[in-house]
Amino acid sequence: MDWDCIAVGGGLAGSALGIALAREGRRVLVLEREKSFRDRVRGEAFLPWGVNELRELGLYDEIVGKCAHPVRYWTSHARGPSPPRDLEATCPREAHCLHFLHPDLQETLIAAAEDTGAEVRRGVVVTKVEPGQKPKVTMGYNGKEETLSASLVVGADGRTSKVRGWCGFEADRDPERMMVAGCLLEGTDTPHDSVHIFRREGHGEGALVFPIGRDRLRIYFLYRKLEKRRGLSGATNVAAFIESCKRVGVPSDWLARAKAGGPLAEFDGADLWVKHPYRDGVALVGDAASANDPSWGNGLSLAVRDVRTLVDQVLATDDLNQAGHSYAETHDQYFGRVNRLTRWLTDLNYEIGPEADALRARAIPLIREDPARVPDYISYGPDSPSDEMVRKRLFGEV
Repeated sequence: MDWDCIAVGGGLAGSALGIALAREGRRVLVLEREKSFRDRVRGEAFLPWGVNELRELGLYDEIVGKCAHPVRYWTSHARGPSPPRDLEATCPREAHCLHFLHPDLQETLIAAAEDTGAEVRRGVVVTKVEPGQKPKVTMGYNGKEETLSASLVVGADGRTSKVRGWCGFEADRDPERMMVAGCLLEGTDTPHDSVHIFRREGHGEGALVFPIGRDRLRIYFLYRKLEKRRGLSGATNVAAFIESCKRVGVPSDWLARAKAGGPLAEFDGADLWVKHPYRDGVALVGDAASANDPSWGNGLSLAVRDVRTLVDQVLATDDLNQAGHSYAETHDQYFGRVNRLTRWLTDLNYEIGPEADALRARAIPLIREDPARVPDYISYGPDSPSDEMVRKRLFGEV
């Protein structure tokens, strides 16, 4: 049979797409390589703006109470003690953060896609995607090779997307600046009602703490890359990783009983994106289309924005080619804003050297007097203003 849509990848973006289109009566096939999802070092939180994207897609109730729990507060320890921010009192629609174990989120959503009416095949090895008026997907499944066609094929296969390469999309990439090492820790004594942010300004280091319930947290150590990685990967380096987190301010008593509950991995945080992620019946979403520096926590929220934008365009017209191009044009605009904002925030918070120190000496006293100088990206994401006046106010130039 011909499908209305085939999603290559059954993680967050592919499953969300399957749910949203199947609800509208579209014939959707979701293809996933893994028969069971396993823990990797990847996102476990939606920022408040991403929570509102989930609400727009009708996915919020699919995960709250099943695999995710709300986290109401946001606490920055970066410039001395400060009171927690009450997200529900200060964000649009009383939004908060949502935290979870990533494999639990994936299992919940792929099951929901199937329950909604999408066909889900797991253990599939996709070997080729061919763009065209009727794009084709070739795959191995149950010991047989099969080629299927669809009105629309969507690459939702992550940062190292093969669909991107098969279909001739070229990715642009920012220079490497930040490195990110992350690990799931168990047996922690961290307050579980808040995100916690730590930084050593002038040293280019920081830590992000995301509690995910049952005395577990995902913690990231961030550092400005100068020459080489620090080797914070693998089980033998967990103790060094924990000490690095303590050095930037994470309280020792939070981590006194901590042990690794999953892999420790280190990777670069450079932004990657495809200009106009649609051509000839094939669209890219999520990290296949664009990946923002994970130091800022926008990745999962951006994936849901991609899905919502693509679904809105597909449902608005019978011309799927027009819908794909409209999605791609809109995607370029909002990812460009996120990329711009987070580059500025990296300049302010993590850049090293005399010029960066002088920038902070000028900007930070003004920010203390007027915190609204810092773009509220956790509330508004790509809808945050990012024009030249925003940059000048952030850097204390006006």
